[in-house]
Amino acid sequence: MEIVVKGRNTEIAGRFRSHVEGKLGKVAQLAPRAQRVEVELTHEPNPRQSEVSERVEITVRDRGPVIRAEARASDRYGALDLASNKLLERLRRSRDRRKNHHRYAVPAPVDATLPDPAADRDDAEMADRPVPPTTPGECVEAQLGDSPVVVRQKLHEAEPMTVDQALYEMELVGHPFYLFIDDETGQPCVVYHRHGWTYGVIRLNTVMGGGTNHVEESVTAAAS
Repeated sequence: MEIVVKGRNTEIAGRFRSHVEGKLGKVAQLAPRAQRVEVELTHEPNPRQSEVSERVEITVRDRGPVIRAEARASDRYGALDLASNKLLERLRRSRDRRKNHHRYAVPAPVDATLPDPAADRDDAEMADRPVPPTTPGECVEAQLGDSPVVVRQKLHEAEPMTVDQALYEMELVGHPFYLFIDDETGQPCVVYHRHGWTYGVIRLNTVMGGGTNHVEESVTAAAS
């Protein structure tokens, strides 16, 4: 299993790399099929945010769903402790789920080929629009025209799944929402936290290449 440590706005010392490797030693036990663990350390230079100036995000790339955890603290070692504890708990939940044989059949991937939205636009117009990434996992940041707004885009692989599986994977990555493709309808959907044990589902009923876009929203109540 490969462990990759990288920094944003900061340098990574050898001592911290060694600490990360020791801290994540249990990952191989809980996720024996894991091929790569990515650890990203980000430093916030704003002195007003000194109490949460160090952010650690850990991503485990397995043959199954991606599992992620992140945390902030005043120092990088504290942030690593918090993030690694969250990660190990999510890995345990994922392992227990596999043991209970709650698995989902994955249909053949849908054809995600879309028409080029820039085909009929001139170069002057495209210069003010962020260019989407073309490689899965690639992040692209671009300034929006002359404004101070920076748009960050990332391309993810997508496989059709059920609403229940989308909720499960949303919990694994620790995000308040999760974008997916419904395996029954083929619609792009988003599940998200509402309040308590209730979740929302937003579905896009769209026809590419023209036509009317229609948005539907439903609410799911989860048992505690």
